[in-house]
Amino acid sequence: MTERSDTRALLDELRIDRRPRPRRHRMPVLVALIVLVAIGALAFWWRADDGDVASQPTPANTASVSETKPSTPAPLVTPAADDVSGAGTSVLDATGYVVARRKATVSAEVTGRVTEVFIEEGQTVAAGELLARLDDAAPRAQLDLAQAQLDAAVSSAKEIALQHAQAERDLVRTTRLAERGLASPAAVERDRLALDALVARQDVARQQVTVHERGLAVQARALEEREVRAPFAGVVVAKAAQPGEIISPISAGGGFTRTGICTIVDMSSLEVEVDVNEAYINRVYSEQPVEVRLNAYPDAPYQAAVIAIIPSADRNKATVRVRIRLLGPDARVLPDMGVRVAFLETPGAA
Repeated sequence: MTERSDTRALLDELRIDRRPRPRRHRMPVLVALIVLVAIGALAFWWRADDGDVASQPTPANTASVSETKPSTPAPLVTPAADDVSGAGTSVLDATGYVVARRKATVSAEVTGRVTEVFIEEGQTVAAGELLARLDDAAPRAQLDLAQAQLDAAVSSAKEIALQHAQAERDLVRTTRLAERGLASPAAVERDRLALDALVARQDVARQQVTVHERGLAVQARALEEREVRAPFAGVVVAKAAQPGEIISPISAGGGFTRTGICTIVDMSSLEVEVDVNEAYINRVYSEQPVEVRLNAYPDAPYQAAVIAIIPSADRNKATVRVRIRLLGPDARVLPDMGVRVAFLETPGAA
């Protein structure tokens, strides 16, 4: 009996207990973890905020304005004040770009096929220099025709002039014969009318010569229109056409026709343009000294001065454009370069 009881007890110990276990409530633990994480994040944020407040400059410092592109919000303004080269105190900092006041895309006056191009990017050209030539076979033929017509008109005028001289001599001879009774008055009248007719023909011949001279000038102008010349001295910054292409002064052909031969920039017309937040435009005035630093050469400042404040604001960016003249530019200054400028306040300035 005892052995059977022991065997049953051992079997009971080996049996798997399939009864459901009571659930443990984990919600308090999760809530406690969330609270601890929130307290830690709040403490970290509070410490970082204290550090930012301690590092911020005082309101007495001047402002700095960052230029923005048209698709971005208005420039951010941050305080900044530094002494620049002893010339004065910076009352406003801003960013902008170098721009060219004289920049042109040069094209022909007529539509035609390019036969020759004489320029490359980076080449310096003089005013009136030949840049390219279009196909001029047709206008050159018209010019030759106009020249031939002019030559014929001149020859005809010379012939009429000779006939006019002969008619004058005939009239004088007939008049003398009539005075001696050897010629009738009718003969005198006939010679006089012939002379008057030749005078009229001579006037027509002179006008014909004038007409053909002007026609020749028109054809010569049409031939000149096939030549593309530089409108001013500058540097070629873009070459847009090659021999064999069709160019036109207006856009045509569904956008596949070139509208220009090249783009020329007058490097002597370079200046700086910046957008100043309208809240700080009262710190800028005409002829105000400015220090300009190219982003490419930040250690080489350029002295400059305000040319003008454009009397119009951009409502989208809340900025006013300011033009700045470089007083000593060099070959390193190129169009569309980014710059940082500091508007200076000299001692005693209003």
